[in-house]
Amino acid sequence: MRVARKISATGSPLALAVGNFDGVHLGHQAILRATKAAARRLQLDSAALTFAPMPREFFAYRQNNPALAPPRLMSIGEKLTAFAEAGLDHVFVPRFDERFSRQSPADFLESLRAADVHWMMVGDDFRFGVKRTGDVGLMRQFGAAHGIEVETMSDVVIGGSSMRVSSSAIREALAAGRLSVAAEMLGRPYAITGRVTHGKKLGRTLGFPTANIALSGRKPALAGVFAVKCQLVTRGLEGVAGDVGETLDGVANLGTNPVVSSENRQHLEVFLFDYLGDLYGRRVQVSFIEKIRDEQNFASLDALVTQMHDDTARAKKILSRMNPDGSAG
Repeated sequence: MRVARKISATGSPLALAVGNFDGVHLGHQAILRATKAAARRLQLDSAALTFAPMPREFFAYRQNNPALAPPRLMSIGEKLTAFAEAGLDHVFVPRFDERFSRQSPADFLESLRAADVHWMMVGDDFRFGVKRTGDVGLMRQFGAAHGIEVETMSDVVIGGSSMRVSSSAIREALAAGRLSVAAEMLGRPYAITGRVTHGKKLGRTLGFPTANIALSGRKPALAGVFAVKCQLVTRGLEGVAGDVGETLDGVANLGTNPVVSSENRQHLEVFLFDYLGDLYGRRVQVSFIEKIRDEQNFASLDALVTQMHDDTARAKKILSRMNPDGSAG
């Protein structure tokens, strides 16, 4: 899979999927499968176009109001891994900045034509161009005039219900601790991948040595204490990761850790059961299986240790019912 930081010709005509693809959930996966099928049918290369940062993130920070930025379900590296697993030939990740945000809808569509796009798919509510003035109708008109076939993907629902799969719905489910609902919409347990860094090492002195996973400024979509499954991963070309090694069970705290830190900054710490190896500098994928409780403050370290023993026992009980991939046993 080739990754480009701007929309440009690849040397081959393209079938292109366009969107934020945050989480690469079941709806996104359906779009990517349709794009791959169109590429095979029309003898094109398959490609995806996404944005970094996401437009809503950019506008939130431009307004100096980070609270308006939605929690990101995936880092760019995680998203590229999902695209590689989908078997795409190309991915475009242009920087969404002031200049990009001021593009007219016509200029955006012309950039796709210049990249030799012959077929494209978007969600039926996709908007583009300055002030979101472009829509699917305009895209179809442009496509008809320039020989580009435009298709849309209808809503994907889960569990035979009317619950529409969307990144927003997944964020809401994670924030509410409904991890099974989020996993159903994602097609897998929700996960965060990051590098293990050195922390204060207080957990080691308390009998709970933890791996501190770098969030790299990421705004998590969930918080609390969780039963988790972890895998070590390698990071290859263009940030695409591949799983290696065994799956490890553990309990994780995602939050500000108020007992031991006065910083109002999110931390992800994982205590892996019966693991004695050195993880510093390694990349770890943490899959969140079930929420145990909200994060809370404690009057003393002794009270914290007592709670950690209880959290560990509950996590082991939860994980004993699970298959290695995090699905119900």
